[in-house]
Amino acid sequence: MPSPLPSPDDPAAWLVLKSVPGLGNLRIKRLIDRFGGAEQVLAASPALLASVPGISSRLAHAVAATRVSEAMRVQCRRSIQAGSCFVTLTSTDYPPLLREITDPPPLLSVLGSLPVTTRAVAVVGSRSASAYGLDTARRLGRDLAAAGWVVVSGMAVGIDTAAHQGALESGGPTVAVLGSGLGCLYPPENSRLAADIRRCGAIVSELPFSAQPDPHHFPARNRIISGMTRGTVVVEAARKSGSLITARLAGEQGREVFAVPGSVRSFKSSGTHQLIRQGAKLVEHAGDILEEIGPSAALCATETLTPHLSRDLSGLCPDARRIVRALGPDPVHMDTLVADLSMPPARLTSLLLDLELQGLIRRSSGGMVLPAS
Repeated sequence: MPSPLPSPDDPAAWLVLKSVPGLGNLRIKRLIDRFGGAEQVLAASPALLASVPGISSRLAHAVAATRVSEAMRVQCRRSIQAGSCFVTLTSTDYPPLLREITDPPPLLSVLGSLPVTTRAVAVVGSRSASAYGLDTARRLGRDLAAAGWVVVSGMAVGIDTAAHQGALESGGPTVAVLGSGLGCLYPPENSRLAADIRRCGAIVSELPFSAQPDPHHFPARNRIISGMTRGTVVVEAARKSGSLITARLAGEQGREVFAVPGSVRSFKSSGTHQLIRQGAKLVEHAGDILEEIGPSAALCATETLTPHLSRDLSGLCPDARRIVRALGPDPVHMDTLVADLSMPPARLTSLLLDLELQGLIRRSSGGMVLPAS
């Protein structure tokens, strides 16, 4: 028999939302923005649910009829018994940069201690890496961590492993994002590395505890790696490497893309050379990365994440105040604001112009919006 509606902060409520066919992370985010939490979404009437943009009547009835199953509760209990905790989209310890992407995971399972910071860089690359690639990734991981940055990767063999190991050598935190559940650490040969990461950082997954490392999980996992960070560095990759997916996602999320050059004779560097031709910044050492993202990140580290909220907004209309309060320390695309605020594009464009003239926001290329400095 289905379990009753969950109590507040019950992770099973978040898991069950993800299980509703056709809902997806973007629509879940819209529902959470409207109702405040997973349990409130599950308790809402179909009529209220259908008032949220993108939620059809059919989908609204499906959500309203959904209840937490015993299987969901078992998954949560097993995860907790394994020593993990849950971080939800509404938690203060949710990764701040990840919250800003279009489709953030509603719920993260975490082993270890997840750093809450904007000073993070992704380092990814080939599983069948060369000695040159492994040495470069390890050096980048070590130097970035020594400079106070969190190194994020996917714990795969090859470049990912080297980047994590380099960060651990400097004693800095590193975060591994899995394409499986925490009950199925993958790859198994990295079990010792996983234990080290757990002690000095965190292992993260958006999947249920016992989820297997199915191939379709990894592209979705890659958006979390890029989404948690200010930039993604591809160390070594062939033309059809999954690392190029991570780089593409980073670009779509408005984050920086970096690439390490290699030998023109090596197919393992053909993907990174392609990225450089497309505009990725060439990287020879960690200084090349920090030169691009260091100053703005250092500013965010010394100021509050939303300094613009301390300004007097009383003279603004309600919609204008909603816009200013929706902005964080990093650029947000206009399309994201339209979706998050459920505001007509023409209305948003008009208000953005007014806010820009008042010096409260500024707009950059590609339709990105951010608070005025």
